[in-house]
Amino acid sequence: MPDRTATALHPGAWWLWALGLGTAATRTTNPLLLALLVAVSGYVVAARRPDAPWARSYGAFAKLALAVIGIRLLFAVFLGSPIPGTTVLLRLPEVPLPDWAQGIRLGGKVTAEGLVWALYDALRLAALLICVGAANALANPSRLLKSLPGALYETGVAVVVALTFAPNLIADVQRLRAARRLRGRPDRGVRGLLHVGLPVLEGALERSVALAAAMDSRGYGRTVQVPAAVRRTTTALTVAGLLGVCAGMYGLLTAAGGSYGAAVLVAGLGAAVAGLWLGGRRTPRTRYRPDRWDARAWLVAGSGAAVAALMSVAAVRLPGTLKPGVIPLIAPELPLWPAAACLLGLLPAFVTPPPNQPKSPQSPKSPEEPS
Repeated sequence: MPDRTATALHPGAWWLWALGLGTAATRTTNPLLLALLVAVSGYVVAARRPDAPWARSYGAFAKLALAVIGIRLLFAVFLGSPIPGTTVLLRLPEVPLPDWAQGIRLGGKVTAEGLVWALYDALRLAALLICVGAANALANPSRLLKSLPGALYETGVAVVVALTFAPNLIADVQRLRAARRLRGRPDRGVRGLLHVGLPVLEGALERSVALAAAMDSRGYGRTVQVPAAVRRTTTALTVAGLLGVCAGMYGLLTAAGGSYGAAVLVAGLGAAVAGLWLGGRRTPRTRYRPDRWDARAWLVAGSGAAVAALMSVAAVRLPGTLKPGVIPLIAPELPLWPAAACLLGLLPAFVTPPPNQPKSPQSPKSPEEPS
């Protein structure tokens, strides 16, 4: 029987790839580029998503993205937009507000420029949510928890439980609704929701009890004694690393700190990694069949990093194209080399192994068939 861990991709590579696409989405408001990033993530998910309950959350993230777009447009209609416009689409009754609420309005004129600006801003957040949904649909959360360093094990368990709650809840609702349809009972509306809600909560409680028992049987939360000097060094390195990462990111995001931002960020990351390595000595753990970070994982993570880096460069060199203006209203253009950079995100669909599919049973041969 072949080892599945030998052919499956490291879950951290999927998250780095998705975060790279999400970072690229935050660098632009061009709807054509954002749609291309969403299409790239959707194609990779369709090609490499396994048949597992936690892998069915991509549709929920897509629906959440559509809801974000709708809510953002409603806010722009009823609460106004900071973008002044001249193309008035409609006028709503305006509610007068006191002087201390200057800058906020309820109702009034709705302009095309304000709606388009709100749509561009909402599309950026929607694309980021869909990229995170792609990571949830491709990376096995249990294997991701197994790959975390010992110092982050307890935090990782909480994060994994939180991330798997929604997919398991969706799977339970779909299973119970299908069972009610087979019995000829209503599965929609308030009545169907009330009848499905109690079994779903019961299943969630049973999973929580089973998870607690499994964690206790595996010695979760037990630590070993380490010297006081090691504990103090771990704390100092971790705090210094976090401060360095924050200062480095601030330097990279501001024009004044461009000279020192990268160096401080690298130093902070090194201190944080050293602190995590020392902190892992308090929680010794063994891993059964650890996931290997092989060449395919480097290619997948590198493709996401390349998309993020190239889009960041494009945001500096082509600011007018990556962030199209709305005053006056102009049709967005598709820049060629940033679009080609987005297509680099398709690499995981060709270099990663296909998901493991259950084998169909072979039919027995008839006596007339040759052996």
